[in-house]
Amino acid sequence: MLLGETIAVALSALRANKLRSMLTMLGIVIGVGAVITVVALGTGAQQQVKQRIAALGTTLLTINPGQQRGGGVVIAGAVQKLTMDDAKALEDGAENIAAVEPEMNTQQQITYGNKNTNTSIVGTSSNYPQVRNYTIAAGRMFTTAEDEGKQRVAVVGWDVPTEMGLAAPEALLGEQVRIRGMLFQVVGVLATKGQANGFSNPDDQVLIPINTARFRVMGSDRLRSINVLAASEDKINDAMADIERIMRRQHRIRQNAPDDFQIRNQSDFLNTAAETTQVMTYLLSGIAAVSLLVGGIGIMNIMLVSVTERTREIGVRKALGATRANILLQFLIEAVVLCCLGGIIGIALGTAGALIMSKTAGWTTQVSPTAVGLAFAFSAFVGVAFGVWPARRAAILDPITALRYE
Repeated sequence: MLLGETIAVALSALRANKLRSMLTMLGIVIGVGAVITVVALGTGAQQQVKQRIAALGTTLLTINPGQQRGGGVVIAGAVQKLTMDDAKALEDGAENIAAVEPEMNTQQQITYGNKNTNTSIVGTSSNYPQVRNYTIAAGRMFTTAEDEGKQRVAVVGWDVPTEMGLAAPEALLGEQVRIRGMLFQVVGVLATKGQANGFSNPDDQVLIPINTARFRVMGSDRLRSINVLAASEDKINDAMADIERIMRRQHRIRQNAPDDFQIRNQSDFLNTAAETTQVMTYLLSGIAAVSLLVGGIGIMNIMLVSVTERTREIGVRKALGATRANILLQFLIEAVVLCCLGGIIGIALGTAGALIMSKTAGWTTQVSPTAVGLAFAFSAFVGVAFGVWPARRAAILDPITALRYE
């Protein structure tokens, strides 16, 4: 029997049982669609992390307070604090640092007339836009003189006015808002950075001078972090060495004693976030791939039933000259066609699902051509792997016994 005739017979058998064929490949459709959508979400999350890191700046270094240790163990509840003296020492003593920006923050309610919202109040220096790679959309940044004079001025993030129900972000410019019972004049509005991926929204914050925050709002000199700009990408390691030397001297850390602070660069954040999203993508993809196996088992089950139902047909074909290879190939083609067609439909549905999530939920998705190719190849492999046994069972049927089958 010619190959073309074998393929035609296999396809006609599938067309004769359209509903059963559609239900059989449903598991493959769901499995491939789920894999494509999950991988698109994971790839989009990784891409968003890279964009966020690039937006923050590749030469940004962040110093965070670390835990105190005693006798080789961490002292519970003891965290070494960062102070303005540390920031001043870095600014004065480091050779490979372009800028130093200390930060402290708290969650407070900001009120304008009868409108209010809860947001992050960040006490910082006037070089915040330079260090954190922000731009001013309207108005201006507060000055160093206003910081030193503990003036009550504020720069609001792009989302703060709209969170309060105002029509446009610029609506607060020049107005007075109340923070912790004190009036602050809004002198500027930060340009949008885009929604954060996870923990915080960079557009939902209010900047005030750090000396105003220390003495009038927060009543503390404890810094959340100190952000530092290295002079260039080539100087990042030198800048980190300068920071470590100065901070150990500031905190009077003895030789061979561990640091009581942490220095993080953007590649650390990128690697951590990328590894996390990658692990989650693999986990969810594995769960979605289980449905592919279930679909393959379903195809094998239906093909075994089909062999039983078509026993007389197989006997007739063998009596007319069909070889074992012809029968094996016919049933194998039926299984592969079901899986490949299910894979194509699943790819289309998965891509559509990723686009719908991006449009409706605002999630960043990116359909990976590699994932599409692997999903399709895996669906074809499932067709071959789970179609061999039923096809072999059909091929080895004795033609006389098959013809007598009722």
